[in-house]
Amino acid sequence: MAGVSPGTVDRILHNRGNVSESARTAVEEVLKKVNYKPNIHISGLSLKRKYKVVITTPTVTEGEYWESIHSGILHALEEYENIRVKLLVHTYNEFDINSCREVYDKIASINADGVIIGLTFKEETKRLTKKLEEKEIPYIFVDSTIENSSPLTFFTSDHYRCGYLMARLITSIIPKGSDIVMSEAVRIGTQRANTSTLRKKGFNDYLVEHNIKNTVLKISYTAMEPEKNDAWMADFFQKQHNIGGMVFFNSRGGVLADYFARNSITNIRLIGVDLTASNVNGLRDGYIDFLIGQEPEHQGFLAMKTLIEYLVYKKPVKVHNHVQLDILTRETIDYYSQFIYMS
Repeated sequence: MAGVSPGTVDRILHNRGNVSESARTAVEEVLKKVNYKPNIHISGLSLKRKYKVVITTPTVTEGEYWESIHSGILHALEEYENIRVKLLVHTYNEFDINSCREVYDKIASINADGVIIGLTFKEETKRLTKKLEEKEIPYIFVDSTIENSSPLTFFTSDHYRCGYLMARLITSIIPKGSDIVMSEAVRIGTQRANTSTLRKKGFNDYLVEHNIKNTVLKISYTAMEPEKNDAWMADFFQKQHNIGGMVFFNSRGGVLADYFARNSITNIRLIGVDLTASNVNGLRDGYIDFLIGQEPEHQGFLAMKTLIEYLVYKKPVKVHNHVQLDILTRETIDYYSQFIYMS
């Protein structure tokens, strides 16, 4: 109502300074309007108790997708600086199911007040959430969600719809009758990433529903042994001569864009997901035609904000939360604001 952040209101309520006079005036006017009376009991709890919150996601790398999720989480903690939160971060290798299992086993033994989960492997996550539910520990999903679980809430894009959208885009810009290539990540373990599985289904459903007969091929890439990628791609493109477009169902489209740049490949259209540093470079350089953005900072921010407000102030929570999907092009990328914290 005052047009300021929760953190600003909190600083004014507790008279800790570091706010503008205009913000203070706006907040005080709203306090009078709603006849605000502080809840001394809740305020005392929020200032004295220390909350233990666990964050588990794939490994955080500079310029990559999961760094943005964590950035949003940390920003939310700044907004609620008076709440004492002990943050325990446990990341795993998203291309190795064994790494995920080891990390999840550690988390299951922690008596946390809440857990934020960025999942990759579906079955492993189901096992973890079952243990959390037995211990009555609330958990929140970011980036994806799974059926037969009971999260406090989730913040994610609609990955099925994302794949559906990618199919519509790629088939609208490639030559009629040309082949379409899907890129798949090599992982240790039999499970595919949950997000990639959903996007692939949406993609295939679009082709079937619109009776699109383009041949669909597959190519693998490895994040764990990147030195192999050039040889794999060189062999693939040497054998395939009717490729019109390619789609990446995860955030590594920049790998292919870089290969295109180094080998002067300009006749294959490419669509990727997420505004990672390498993807944005590929888009700006013209080797990626479209990027689908899914507001990772917003997801992280809202997940931590919701968890804090639930634990401290017992605020009611909306369970289903889908963030918007944004279609970015070379012409619009420099004007795109990835994240507005106060939306």
